[in-house]
Amino acid sequence: MGVAALALCASPLLGTLHAAAESLPQGPSVGDQDLSPFYRWTDALPEKPGLMLRQEGLPDQPEIVAAATARRILYTSLDSRWRSGVIPVSGTLYLPKRAAPQGGWPLVAWAHGTLGGSDRCAPSWSRHRPRDGEYINNWLEQGFAVVATDYQGLGGPGPHPYLNWEAEGRSVLDAARAALDHSNGQIANAVIITGQSQGSGASLGATRLAPSYAPELNIKASIATGVISAFPAADKKPSNEQSFARTVPPQLTILMMIGGALGDDATKPDDLVTEAARPLLQAGRDGCNAELAQVVRSKGLTLANSLKDPEVADRVSGVINMSPARMPVPVFLATGLADKSIQPQRQYAAVAALCAAGSHVVWKTYAGVSHNGTVHAAYSDELAFVQAALAGTPIQSNCASIAEPGPAGEPLPGFKFND
Repeated sequence: MGVAALALCASPLLGTLHAAAESLPQGPSVGDQDLSPFYRWTDALPEKPGLMLRQEGLPDQPEIVAAATARRILYTSLDSRWRSGVIPVSGTLYLPKRAAPQGGWPLVAWAHGTLGGSDRCAPSWSRHRPRDGEYINNWLEQGFAVVATDYQGLGGPGPHPYLNWEAEGRSVLDAARAALDHSNGQIANAVIITGQSQGSGASLGATRLAPSYAPELNIKASIATGVISAFPAADKKPSNEQSFARTVPPQLTILMMIGGALGDDATKPDDLVTEAARPLLQAGRDGCNAELAQVVRSKGLTLANSLKDPEVADRVSGVINMSPARMPVPVFLATGLADKSIQPQRQYAAVAALCAAGSHVVWKTYAGVSHNGTVHAAYSDELAFVQAALAGTPIQSNCASIAEPGPAGEPLPGFKFND
């Protein structure tokens, strides 16, 4: 895959320039690392979010072969968690080898799943995981440009507000804005938002925020797989409901704590973890998924022996909560019925809440498909959904026929990345 110069003109940055706000926590304790000078913006920042600050070529990635151009990008976004103003956020941008249609390629804005909380976990630095690289390549093969945010705080300064749907949603929308800002007409303002797991919350968050935060973006459709969002005010509740953090490995609670889920006046994470979990807290600050999982295994960590007060897990879980609202565009949701990371009943509750709020929802389930496997198992259905949305073809919602599934089954062979 080449990194030929992207025909994106370096238009002047718009808006008044200002120095970065000082209220954003920074330093090693919140995951900041020195990756390369590209990620550290030392000049004054423009006040407008969604502007391209700079870009450079990306090394080839074996899974992404349908890109004529691959770029690492740095763009502006607006910090909603610490309200520190405009911040730099990093990501990647790909243009397909297929000739651009009149008006430009439609744009897929991809939101990735959990990778960790330190800067080196950013896909623009460490590469997209193979599963995601193949997924991006699928869209490129179909003639879509793809922009993929790293999210606030992964690569860029400050903490990564892990699972905070508003912060992540802004990162997604501003990545799309930045791609269009420098597209020189090659990319059409016809945007598809898609995300998996952590990225499902970012995708739904971006979709919900778009009319008020980025009304100039022409969002055509939204996709969320491995649905993580919760709607606690909705009528439908998952069977045997527990807070999100009590149902997942302890490292996710650690990432939420580092990412500011407890609020500015909360006790520091160092004072909330047990002595046994201190290596896990450190891995959350300077490691990624592999290091976090290794610490959990080697130390035999659970939520119960990682936190001094297990109720902390209930408090951090609030970052995934949304109030029920009608989504402004059709939404495709996909659940693997062998998903043991986010149980199918919990995902059903989110789907039912979106339906009850009047959203135009298509929900597909896949027998024998795991959390990871859903990304590719659902792709052909996603593509048909997106093509219909772009063509203006009516999309039939299936809200009237959805039913709560049982507990997760076992993964079956025959599906990509179905571990």
